Amino acid sequence: MTDSVKLIKHEDCDREMLPIRDALDVLGGKWKIMILISLMHGNTRFRQIERSIPKISSKVLAKELKDLEQHQLVKRTVYDEYPVRVEYTSTDYSRSIEGVLTALHAWGSNHRKQIIGK
Repeated sequence: MTDSVKLIKHEDCDREMLPIRDALDVLGGKWKIMILISLMHGNTRFRQIERSIPKISSKVLAKELKDLEQHQLVKRTVYDEYPVRVEYTSTDYSRSIEGVLTALHAWGSNHRKQIIGK
């Protein structure tokens, strides 16, 4: 082992990983980030969101929207009309991850070039 390699204590490592683990718990999975991107692009109605995300089922979309709402990333508004109208919007809090999404997009594009060569 060289002098430039510094071992990190377990407590320090855990302190570094905990916030990332929390973020992945909230945003992880196949659909949550896709749903947030759809909302940020102006899709507000359930069917609009569903159509904008290929292969997502209605059941999964409903579950993921509820989860995102519990984490204050999505706001659900029910309008007292007939028929009842429900809209979903991204919250100011959810827009705080736009920089993360931009970075993920850039990394994903580079990764595709690296692996696929396109």
